Amino acid sequence: MKKVITYGTYDLFHQGHYNLLKRAKNLGDYLIVGVTTDNFDLERGKMNTCNNVMERIEAVKATGLADQIVIEEYRGQKIDDIQKYGVDIFAIGSDWEGYFDYLNEFCKVVYLPRTEGISSTQLRKERPTVNIGVIGTGSIASRFVPESDNVNSAIITAAYNPNLTENTAFCEQFKVPVTAHSLDELYKNCNAVYIASPHYTHYEYAKSSLMAGKHVLCETPFVFSKDQAEELYQIAEEKSLVLMVALKTAYTPAFGHLFSLLKSRVIGDIVEVNASVTTLTDEKSEKLDSTRIGGSMSENACFPLLPIFKFLGTDFRNINFYSKMKNNVDMFTKAVFRYDHAVASFQVGLGVKTEGSMTIAGTRGYVYVPAPWWKTDYFEVRYEDQNQNKKYFYPFVGEGLRYEIKDFVASILSNGSCFSKVSKNENVKMAEVQEMYIKGNNLFKI
Repeated sequence: MKKVITYGTYDLFHQGHYNLLKRAKNLGDYLIVGVTTDNFDLERGKMNTCNNVMERIEAVKATGLADQIVIEEYRGQKIDDIQKYGVDIFAIGSDWEGYFDYLNEFCKVVYLPRTEGISSTQLRKERPTVNIGVIGTGSIASRFVPESDNVNSAIITAAYNPNLTENTAFCEQFKVPVTAHSLDELYKNCNAVYIASPHYTHYEYAKSSLMAGKHVLCETPFVFSKDQAEELYQIAEEKSLVLMVALKTAYTPAFGHLFSLLKSRVIGDIVEVNASVTTLTDEKSEKLDSTRIGGSMSENACFPLLPIFKFLGTDFRNINFYSKMKNNVDMFTKAVFRYDHAVASFQVGLGVKTEGSMTIAGTRGYVYVPAPWWKTDYFEVRYEDQNQNKKYFYPFVGEGLRYEIKDFVASILSNGSCFSKVSKNENVKMAEVQEMYIKGNNLFKI
């Protein structure tokens, strides 16, 4: 029996996919079809898939052409599968001509002609787009715009900065079509807004954008009070708009897998979470401007709050803050949380440096995420018996912002039905913690 194997994403399954599978089937007696997982697609930088892996598998199965379907999860799997299943022919579309010649060492490689005039890329281009207007043109916006190029259906159409000179330079550098002279002009040229302005302006810009009927993706920190956060979510819900916070760590592959592992109790009951995010910052930086809610807490606290709330929940009993102050701004803050059955703590700093790692302690073992944990592509699960230790690698592509952009766009195009990686309750609670700190609740200056 002659076995043939082929691979693909099979997104938005179309006649071209069917024709290719049929040609592969005709090469032998038994066809094995490899379907790439969502995470493998993300690892390769494919941010534009519209169907999840189960939908894509079902589409291949429905053709009746596949005798066996396998999941492609990692680089190098093709060689493993060829040897594992005793494959005689590897077949792939002609647009890969020459790329897989190295597989000739293991089996015959055949490049199949593709169906002209139809492709998943073409079909995606015909789907609705999300036109994004950018408010704020600083360093994070300068990373956001290039990252959005990797997300299908996301188009940057306009930018606004009260400083027209800076706005013009930004639009020229990143070829943004409209240099908006006002918010109204921005709103006329977009249906969604990305807010990357200074922290203290987030609430006003987010409210204005929502009231104008625009979906909102707001940079961290979201806002600085519980009431403001709840008000913004209420407006979004009443107008059926998507409101997301751009906390990029939550959207990276590694953090998603870490969350799933811990929920499956690989380290037993979680009893402690500790995380650090510190940098040494120029004391003249706007990040340390006391008149604009500057400081370590406002700049960095949302990052360690994410794993604490994800792994222990938001129902903490109390928090104590310990801060080293300078010029009325916290250069370093340690926060300690008490839960009914666990504790948590974090360290944030703009004038003090610590090891930027995270540890999560459990009754069976612990997780160690090396610095910088908020941008990690791997973590370790460790046990008393070191022979059971395991390392997990989930690299992310580029700056990592494309993952949050993809979810934002997907949520808009699916009318808000896309699962949010950071819940409304978690974002509101983060704003409440910021408010507690600003008001000096349980704050001890050192």
